[in-house]
Amino acid sequence: MKILIIGGGGREHAIGKKLLEDNRFIQLYFYPGNGGTSIIGKNIENHHSPLDLGVFAKKNEIDITIVGSEFFLLEGIVDIFNNMGLKIIGPHYSAARLEGNRIFAKSFMKKYGVRTPKYDIFYSYEEAMNFFKKKTNSVAIKTNGIAAGKGVIIAHNQNEAEKALKNIMIKKKFGKSGDQIIIEEFLQGKEASIISFFNGKNIIPFLSAKDYKKIGENEKGLNTGGMGSIVPNPYITNSIWIDFRKNVLEPTLEGLMIEKLTFFGFLYFGLMISNNKVYLLEYNTRIGDPEAQALFPLMKSNFLNIIQYSYQQKETYIDWKKLYSCCVVLSSIGYPEKYEIGKIITGLNSLEEPFYIAGAKIEQKKWVTSGGRVLNIIGIGNSLQESIKKAYDKVKKIQFENLYFRKDIGL
Repeated sequence: MKILIIGGGGREHAIGKKLLEDNRFIQLYFYPGNGGTSIIGKNIENHHSPLDLGVFAKKNEIDITIVGSEFFLLEGIVDIFNNMGLKIIGPHYSAARLEGNRIFAKSFMKKYGVRTPKYDIFYSYEEAMNFFKKKTNSVAIKTNGIAAGKGVIIAHNQNEAEKALKNIMIKKKFGKSGDQIIIEEFLQGKEASIISFFNGKNIIPFLSAKDYKKIGENEKGLNTGGMGSIVPNPYITNSIWIDFRKNVLEPTLEGLMIEKLTFFGFLYFGLMISNNKVYLLEYNTRIGDPEAQALFPLMKSNFLNIIQYSYQQKETYIDWKKLYSCCVVLSSIGYPEKYEIGKIITGLNSLEEPFYIAGAKIEQKKWVTSGGRVLNIIGIGNSLQESIKKAYDKVKKIQFENLYFRKDIGL
């Protein structure tokens, strides 16, 4: 069997490793891939558009394509592949708007009674600033479009709000993503991520996870694509899980079916737990990164079977190891803004599994940095504390110039 994985980060390396672990004789292809994916499969080049990738998949008789990166989903890659008669895991463009268009997603939540924080929509800087003249509470300011996981700014006062709005709507820091914005009530609480598989009829949740988005410890500083994660999330208790199913998952499923937004793929629920209630902050229509890197080492089920069962309309159940996982992201100093690449990495060749390459490649038989997030180091243990200790013990073995990581993941 031949499988193509779209994306070039640690998530895609994790997907590939899990597939190979369960099915030794499959052939993996990646676009664009990274130094890690080039070891377990073949990185393909010169296929820059969804149509190019469809032609490649057709010509090379790819059996299934899995989309990791959100950018391709919003370019309509699933629609293109479907029209070419190719199997692909991910939402068609209409459903991908649940991630790519926050105003669309919020309207969907409101229509189907998905519990979410109160919000207002603004189409101009002046309109938004007028709103803040009457507002004293902390708020979350969100770009309407995707911004590589960085388009959310928390403003605690009018000065912070004005600075954020100028960056988004006047300086266009996030491009067209910030042409419209959402201003959402700020909820104090604990964040949680629940990734699930949608087989067109049912939403099958994975284990809960906790993602650490900010660059600085204690969740300070700029938003990133994620600096670490733990699984399972200690704040998801039985009562919280029941509340999530009743007030988020079930109304979401109802809306997907009524609106004909059904697909074979992943649905990510970004949650806030506040006053023992679950609120949905956002949908992603793909596997989260770096949550995937903490989840896959705990998955006992054959991941390829889960995917294939959806096409065969078979009932799907996911079995998990009764263990804990901690992922620590090693990045280049300066990320998520400017950073240097080409720094030699030492210690990688002797590192115990599991770990994943995010932004690194092999040059002249040496590993060098090639991205902002460089490596994902995973610790597995019988308790959360043990998994955290194992992850950080492994981190000590890696060195490169301008290495940075958060020291509080899971703590």
